[in-house]
Amino acid sequence: MTTEKLVFAQLMQWVPHYHFHRLVNKYYGDYKVHDFSCWDQFLCMAFAQLTYRESLRDIEACLRSCPNLLYHLGIRGTVARSTLADANENRDWRIYSDLGQWLIKRARKLYSQDRLEIDLDDTLYALDSTTIDLCLTLFPWARFRRHKAAVKVHTQLDLNGSIPSFIRISEGKRHDVHFLDELVLEPGSFYVMDRGYIDFGRLHRFTVEGAFFVTRAKSNLKFRWRASHEIDRTTGLRSDQTVMLHGVKAVIDYPSQLRRINYYDDDSKRQFVFITNNFIISALIIAKIYKCRWEIELFFKARHEVVYVTV
Repeated sequence: MTTEKLVFAQLMQWVPHYHFHRLVNKYYGDYKVHDFSCWDQFLCMAFAQLTYRESLRDIEACLRSCPNLLYHLGIRGTVARSTLADANENRDWRIYSDLGQWLIKRARKLYSQDRLEIDLDDTLYALDSTTIDLCLTLFPWARFRRHKAAVKVHTQLDLNGSIPSFIRISEGKRHDVHFLDELVLEPGSFYVMDRGYIDFGRLHRFTVEGAFFVTRAKSNLKFRWRASHEIDRTTGLRSDQTVMLHGVKAVIDYPSQLRRINYYDDDSKRQFVFITNNFIISALIIAKIYKCRWEIELFFKARHEVVYVTV
């Protein structure tokens, strides 16, 4: 007989029951539900994610293999593939969305005193996306290629603790740059992104709203030199310039000044050109900020994307 709490049950203790049930009541999640509550659904899907289950059938088989342990996991309802499928299809998704946002807010407080390796007091976010392949037969609405389906997960990652603060799931064909339209910018914060997000009309919103961006310049960037600033070449810096974009459309989209930084990374033996709208912090810190963008690549790599399908 089990006398100690299972590891899964210990993990679920971090999810406050009172807050979860308040959300269930808010969205009438358990209305006319008799056996398989929203809490049971949440526990089943959390267990599936943590144990890398690949389908509803896999979830059912795994949980039913040890029926005497379900009570100790906290699951009171009967676990059946059809019941879980109906719950996933019909329960209000806002219950779990609001719960996720609440947990993210709670987790960010735990890391609020942590500091990055770089000398930066402001919040630093990384923006990127990853594509999740789907079965075209089961997900025809997510057509990505002729014989392939996919969705794209756009993520804003708080680099203090590597905690996602905003996620948007879109069709696989959607370009990354549209994610910038959905961001709620925080004045004074830094947003680091790759060249796929370069759209000067959208980037100018950062300047207008008092936020800062750091990205790599495209090779065909046309600009006019305005001023050069003193650098220490022993740090890898090659230039630190104030520039204005050149071109009729570019000037309309981004009429403000930009900072262009040329940096040589001795480790990779590569030269990088960064652009930013921040003129306050040192050029070397800007280069280090972009290097921190690699954290979001590691974030995606470390998490196995599991798609649950009804089979």
